[in-house]
Amino acid sequence: MASDLDTVRVLRALFNDLPRAPQGLSHEATMDWIRRTMTDYPGGDLAYTLEHITRNSLLDIVLRLREDGHLKDDAAFDQAVEQLSTPEGRKTFMDWVINAQKSVDATARLLNRAKRAWREPEPLFVADPVAVNRFIDNRPTGPGAMFTEFSMRDDAREVGVFDTEPDAVHEFDWGFIAEEPGAWNIYVAEIWRKGTVGHFDRMLGAWRLETTHALPEGQLHAPHVPPGLTEDIGITRFCAFTLHAKTNPADPDVRRWVGEVFITRMLPVMAARALDENYDFPARVMELN
Repeated sequence: MASDLDTVRVLRALFNDLPRAPQGLSHEATMDWIRRTMTDYPGGDLAYTLEHITRNSLLDIVLRLREDGHLKDDAAFDQAVEQLSTPEGRKTFMDWVINAQKSVDATARLLNRAKRAWREPEPLFVADPVAVNRFIDNRPTGPGAMFTEFSMRDDAREVGVFDTEPDAVHEFDWGFIAEEPGAWNIYVAEIWRKGTVGHFDRMLGAWRLETTHALPEGQLHAPHVPPGLTEDIGITRFCAFTLHAKTNPADPDVRRWVGEVFITRMLPVMAARALDENYDFPARVMELN
């Protein structure tokens, strides 16, 4: 198990070049200093927050490798600590982590192909037509139980996703949609409960699969996406997926398509595929990302 000293060494290496509040400030002065620091950080407060999340993730990875990986070797651990103390070293280490994960994922895909034929999961949910029609009619429910559950998550509060309440919230039994000018941010409960970050790429891959003609044999034809409606990976709003409308407010026909086609037909299947760890997206679909 990683010792307290190991933890302190990694913390110092990871955060040595981030600004620290001066000693002796009152609570109010400290909070003001933090706000100014986040605002003045290159890229703004969101970049500052994401940088902290990235470095904390590196901390978890390094301590796990110290406990049961190759960093149990003291010399390798010392080298990793030194590497993490510089921006270039952190980038190199993170690239290694990403490549290692890709290798693991590729191996898993090969094993999946070897042990089973293509298997389609059941849709994650069946859309409630009353709730869908309410969305189409642009009658928001306002924040409810689902919105509250997500907004109380530590990571959501840390990133400050809902520091400013969205223009409208549409709650469903599967999650909610936070509506902003020209955008619908989709939050799916089963996805955020299993770790939203790990599913950004898989949700985008699921959209690509649904909207191209690369669907598995026997599946319905790919739906026609209305002109001006574009997709976006959900990382910027910490959601499962985002759709952008060309106009604000959105064209009523586009809103109807989002309700009748996306929410009712596509999203239940997309979410099921993203959550199924054994689901192997075709390489041609993932390359589009």
